[in-house]
Amino acid sequence: MSGDLILVLVLLVVTIVLFAIGRPRMDVVAVLVIVALPLTGVLTVPETLAGFADPNVILIAALFVVGEGLSRTGVTYRLGDWLAAHAGRSTPRLIVLLMLSVAALGAVMSSTGVVAIFIPVVLSIAARTGLSPRQLMMPLSMAGLMSGMLTLIATAPNLVVDAELRRHGLDGFGFFSVTPFGLVVLALGIGYILVARRFLGDDAGAARRGRRSFRSLIADYDVDSRTARYRVGPGSPLVGHSLADADFAPSLSSVLGLERARFLRGTVLATRGDTVVQRGDTLVLDISPSAADRRRLDLERLDVAGGFFDAYARQVGMAEVIVTPDSVALGRTIRELRFRTEYEVTVLGVRHAGHAAGEDFTDRRLRAGDTLLVAGSWAAVHRFREEARDFAPMDLPAEGDEVAPAADRAPFALLSLAVMIVLMVTGIVPNVIAALLAALMMGLFRAIDMPSAYRAIHWPTLLLIAGMLPFAQALEVTGGIDLAADALLSAFGGAGPSLVLAALFVTTAVIGLFVSNTATAVLMAPIAITAAEHLGASPYPFAMIVVLAASSAFMTPVSSPVNTLVVEPGRYRFGDFVRLGVPFTVVVLIVSVVMVPLVMPL
Repeated sequence: MSGDLILVLVLLVVTIVLFAIGRPRMDVVAVLVIVALPLTGVLTVPETLAGFADPNVILIAALFVVGEGLSRTGVTYRLGDWLAAHAGRSTPRLIVLLMLSVAALGAVMSSTGVVAIFIPVVLSIAARTGLSPRQLMMPLSMAGLMSGMLTLIATAPNLVVDAELRRHGLDGFGFFSVTPFGLVVLALGIGYILVARRFLGDDAGAARRGRRSFRSLIADYDVDSRTARYRVGPGSPLVGHSLADADFAPSLSSVLGLERARFLRGTVLATRGDTVVQRGDTLVLDISPSAADRRRLDLERLDVAGGFFDAYARQVGMAEVIVTPDSVALGRTIRELRFRTEYEVTVLGVRHAGHAAGEDFTDRRLRAGDTLLVAGSWAAVHRFREEARDFAPMDLPAEGDEVAPAADRAPFALLSLAVMIVLMVTGIVPNVIAALLAALMMGLFRAIDMPSAYRAIHWPTLLLIAGMLPFAQALEVTGGIDLAADALLSAFGGAGPSLVLAALFVTTAVIGLFVSNTATAVLMAPIAITAAEHLGASPYPFAMIVVLAASSAFMTPVSSPVNTLVVEPGRYRFGDFVRLGVPFTVVVLIVSVVMVPLVMPL
């Protein structure tokens, strides 16, 4: 064993220990590796920094942007709405649909991002149905991990292993190479969790607490009793006028919003003051106009369904604000303040001394400490909270967690995603170019803006990959890869390739308990490929075993960020993951060792 190899191994051990104890952060450890490797003399500075030029680093960054575009356009939350509508109150049905949805979405975007998006959706479903989050969060995380086994781009370790194959002069994996294994694992995983979920216990009280909802706010301000909907007839004098100029005098009515059917977007609720009223629109009015005024204005009264505002929670926001003691609003009325013109929001109600004001709240003089319930587009609500210095904002309602700021761009976001997948599957252009093109299309169609795109990129992940990739080269040039492969074959090679595959899976899974699955793939992929070369076997099944094992991070809450995300909302303990994760990891091990040689002959 050479001195250079000893230096690299010592650095590797120190890195793994730092990863395991979590101090400092993994991305900081990766930067320390970048600094330390050139000091060993094994690699030059350009060789150490070559990870930043790796196409897969750029590919992963672009995929983060594409995933954020899907989130901002509400594609993910609409999937959550579909879940709630089709699952009803059946927990098994909900779990099946949840896991299928998360796996499908995670196949084309970051599994960590998908799970983060679905957590508020699942908590909302749990709160509405009375189900325990403990019964739903573990299936959510397991489906997120299994989604990494469905496509090549589903998770970073897949791309790392694919890059290692190409570095060895091989063709690499296809877009769906991993899919047959992932589908079997997903089916078994769904069946497993339906049986094993009883070991998670039940804690329905762990659902989201403390946050106000639209329904509670509407009840507190007595909005429902005043709200009504009216279809605008062809002879209405309101046609051609903006919402801000709509005049219902002598009635006290004011417009809360305007419902209009839009192509490809269903029915939208417009709240901007400059929205022009058209025949056939439906006005949502606060305080019903008199019968005489309805006839004069050619308005047909319609029913108001329960949960009316809930249905538009992604389009229209609400917020409470308090009139401050030094506010210029003191002693003035809602009408005088012209909220729609000044702030593009509408005041739905006023509370004073703990009681909702009556129908004449728009003409009452405001006092310090009064609370106002305002509504408008989420963008306008956020602006009002930030810019209106005369009002102190209160906490946003829970529905604010599920806002899709570019909901009208959803068809274009799906088009961008479809173009990317087609290009990747057909191989017309390299994967990184396909992902960059999809990211550019997201920006072109305004599904995402530049600040959101930069925020969407998970820079610690990119630093981790770029910092760990040089380790593989350092181990290779010092003979460490050959040494590890020889040790593996000396221990298990005599028993046949299947046992070597099993040993590779177990080693990868065990290392993944302490090191991120991306870093594990960086270390294990070259060992697997070298072991295959020493055996005179095809490298593809050995590389695939590493891919499957790297995504089998079910055993501890720190094995993957996906698991870590659900610990708090699910009120899980370390033992919950061990109890459910270890047996299922064994299941995946058996499936992998049996299926991989059949699909990819040795």
